[in-house]
Amino acid sequence: MTIQLGQTAPDFVQDSTQGPIQFHSWLGEGWGILFSHPKDFTPVCTTELGAVAQLAPEWEKRNTKVLGLSVDDLKDHASWEADIAETQGSKVNFPILADTDKKVSTLYGMIHPDADPKVTVRSVFIIDPSKKVRLTLTYPPSAGRNFNEILRVLDSLQLTDKQKVTTPANWQAGDDVIIAPSVSDEQAKTLFPQGWKTLKPYLRLVKLS
Repeated sequence: MTIQLGQTAPDFVQDSTQGPIQFHSWLGEGWGILFSHPKDFTPVCTTELGAVAQLAPEWEKRNTKVLGLSVDDLKDHASWEADIAETQGSKVNFPILADTDKKVSTLYGMIHPDADPKVTVRSVFIIDPSKKVRLTLTYPPSAGRNFNEILRVLDSLQLTDKQKVTTPANWQAGDDVIIAPSVSDEQAKTLFPQGWKTLKPYLRLVKLS
C-alpha cells in the first residue's frame, strides 16, 4: 500500500513497549509522528531513537506524539532500549511498536521486497490532528535521519495551517514567510498590517509579528 499526502492515516491496533496502541485513539487531538526501523540492534537506528528521546520537550511543545516501529518483539525492544540508554545517554520515553506480524508495516507500505522483504525500510510519517498524512519520508539504511528537519517541517505545517502563508527554502521558525498566492494585496493589507516586501507579484515576503 502506498500512503499519499492528504490521505487519512490507516488506523490499527498493535502491541508496543507501553502496551497495546489503537493508533487514532492514542493520537487523540494532537499531531503524531510514526517512524520505522529495519530491526532492533542496528547502529544508525540506535542513535536515532536516542535523538528522538532527547527531543521530548520539543515534541511536547508542539503537541506531538512520537511512535517508533520495528518488526522485532517486545523482549528484543526491552534489551535494545537498555543499549540506547547506555550508549546515547537518553532513556527511550515513547512507545515502540512490536510489529512482529508486519500488520502495520504492510498497512503503511514500509516493506520493500526489492530491499529486504523481512524488514521495514526507514520511513517517517507526520500526521495532523484530523488524522491526515502531511509528510512522508523514506531514508536509506546508511544515512541517519535529521530529526531537526522533521521538527522544522512540523513547525511549518502548524504555522501554515493557522495563517495564509507558506515557508520558503531553508526556512526556520522566526524567518520571513511567503504570503499565499491565493491572498490578494487587498486581503493582505488586513491580514498583514505590518507590511511586506514584494519581490514578484507572486512572491511576497512578510515577517510575522
